[in-house]
Amino acid sequence: MSRLRRQINANTTNVVETKNLTDIKAKTGNLYESIAIIAKRANQINISLKEELHNKLEEFASHTDSLEEIHENKEQIEISKAYERMPNPALLATQEFMDEKIYYRRNDDDLFK
Repeated sequence: MSRLRRQINANTTNVVETKNLTDIKAKTGNLYESIAIIAKRANQINISLKEELHNKLEEFASHTDSLEEIHENKEQIEISKAYERMPNPALLATQEFMDEKIYYRRNDDDLFK
């Protein structure tokens, strides 16, 4: 199991809960900046999960051009269902942000241009 999936499984208990916007804003001093950081991390998580899923499903891919009936592969279905049950990447990114597990930095020169 990948490091990301272990991290997701460990964090799923606290993920789906209402977050206080004041707490999110307090991390950076600006709500929109906090949301931008969370969005960027959510995109990273989403890309990573997609790559992992596609790599696993590639093992089951058939590269033949025959007209045979397509047989459903139980293992492939189970893998797909497991990924569907995972929390939304935005929820995971928000939890990571609130737990201060995301590194970010501010480029102050760009703020005044």
